[in-house]
Amino acid sequence: MDIRPAVEADLDEICALIRELAVFERLEHEVVLEVDAVRGHLFGPTPAAQVTLAEVDGGVAGLALWFATFSTFLGRPGIWLEDLFVRPEHRGAGIGRSLLGHLQSISPGRVEWAVLDWNTEAQAFYRTMGAAPQDEWTTWRWVASGSGSGSGSGNGDGGGSGGGDA
Repeated sequence: MDIRPAVEADLDEICALIRELAVFERLEHEVVLEVDAVRGHLFGPTPAAQVTLAEVDGGVAGLALWFATFSTFLGRPGIWLEDLFVRPEHRGAGIGRSLLGHLQSISPGRVEWAVLDWNTEAQAFYRTMGAAPQDEWTTWRWVASGSGSGSGSGNGDGGGSGGGDA
C-alpha cells in the first residue's frame, strides 16, 4: 500500500470516490459537484483542501480529503478531515488506519471530523485509533443560496468520514 498526495491527474478518481462515499452515506442525492470547480478548489493557486490517496497494486483504494484548521486554545494548527473513504473491496486491510495515521503524523495539533450517527462501525473503528466523540459540541451549518444543495437552512453536504476500515 502506498499513501501519497493527490495530483491533478487524480481528479476523476477523486470525484468517483466522493460519489461512492455519498452512496455509502445514503446521500447521493446531495452530490452536485462540478469537476472543474473541484479542480480549482483542490489544485488551483490557493487550494481549499488537500487529498491524500491510498493505492493498492497501482489502483486507488481510498482517500482522505482534509484541510488545515487552527485551534485558538491549543495555539496551533490542526486538520479537519472532511472525508475518509475506503472502497468496500479494500476494507479490513488497514487502509483507513493508514490514512488517518498519516494525518495524525502531519498534524501538530489535532485531527477532527464528523461521523454520521448511524455509522456505528466507523465510530468503533475511530475509537480503536484513540479518538472520542465530542458530545458537548453541536455542529452548525450555513449554506450559501445557489450552492446546489440546501437553501441556507442547514441542508446539504453530508460530508463526514464514514467509510473507514479497521
